[in-house]
Amino acid sequence: MAALVVFVGLPALVIGVGAGYLGHLARTWDDGASTIRAAFPDEADRPAAVDDGALDVLLLGSDTRQAGASGRSDSMMLVHLPADRRDVYVMSIMRDTWVDVPGHGMAKINAAYSWGGVPLTVQTVEQLLQTRIDHVAEVDFTGFEGMTDALGGVDVVSERAFRAGGHDFVAGPNHLDGEQALDFVRERKSFAEADHQRVRNQQAFVRGLVDGLLDRRTLTDPAAVSSFVAATADHVAVDPGLTPTRMAGIAWSARELRPSGLHAFTMATAGGGTSADGQSYVAFDVDRLYALRQALHDDTVGDYLDQTRGVPVG
Repeated sequence: MAALVVFVGLPALVIGVGAGYLGHLARTWDDGASTIRAAFPDEADRPAAVDDGALDVLLLGSDTRQAGASGRSDSMMLVHLPADRRDVYVMSIMRDTWVDVPGHGMAKINAAYSWGGVPLTVQTVEQLLQTRIDHVAEVDFTGFEGMTDALGGVDVVSERAFRAGGHDFVAGPNHLDGEQALDFVRERKSFAEADHQRVRNQQAFVRGLVDGLLDRRTLTDPAAVSSFVAATADHVAVDPGLTPTRMAGIAWSARELRPSGLHAFTMATAGGGTSADGQSYVAFDVDRLYALRQALHDDTVGDYLDQTRGVPVG
């Protein structure tokens, strides 16, 4: 979520508030956010840097608060900001996607986080997509509660009616408080599609969070903005290069971006399988992975989505 705040929320804040207040927000961020000291693998193991103006940020949802520590990653998203800054693309990667984890062989992609924390996860994603990750941010799931409550709740549109954590969610609009938001983004057992539906729920929450942050009532309430930044920072860890100054620079370059430019999708899958040791996994769609790699390389993700729109995932 931190990356989405940078790409979609901060442009509005840069325009809507004064420099002094931005300085206050930067200090608030620094006071709460953690730094992932070793966020990236060795340079020799990475794709070459390409100065084409596009940005790719890996966003990890984690159940551990220690910055960069090994643990479980229940959510993985690639945030792609094109060079023209007209849109932002948020691609979810299923946590059970069967991939080659460097140094470990074939495994579910979230095993990379368990075995080697953020650096191995970055290396695994870079190898899978053949794309260099510019920045990485991780947020522990309990942060969803604070972010949501700081905005006075978040409106999400649920595809399905379901019950989780003692809360009932209806098909259609739902207004969530922090506790409800946490249950909404984590639930999977209620669905026949399990993680596929959970990923779509997480995408719905992301859209609702961004819409809530950019609501005029939020942007004109300095206390609400400050509370949101503080609540976010307390649960976020970022690579050393994603400083408040860097965030502000990215935000200014994307100042024309609006919520309608947010496009969420899931990396294409091709059913499931069972490994030799009995693990159930999700297989990726090879043909569409090749097309996605090319689109990321050429900065044409929008064209890729147009060409694959309507093609089932999984």
